[in-house]
Amino acid sequence: MAILLWILAAILVVAGVVAIVRRQLLWGIVLIIVGLLGGVSVFT
Repeated sequence: MAILLWILAAILVVAGVVAIVRRQLLWGIVLIIVGLLGGVSVFT
């Protein structure tokens, strides 16, 4: 289960970077923060 959450967090971060590249700065930042918080929660 933890690996699935980690993969989901990684996908969110990548989606955030793609959103920033596509000039959707706010949405990209939100996705990256949610992805990082999800990744951190997996390891704690």
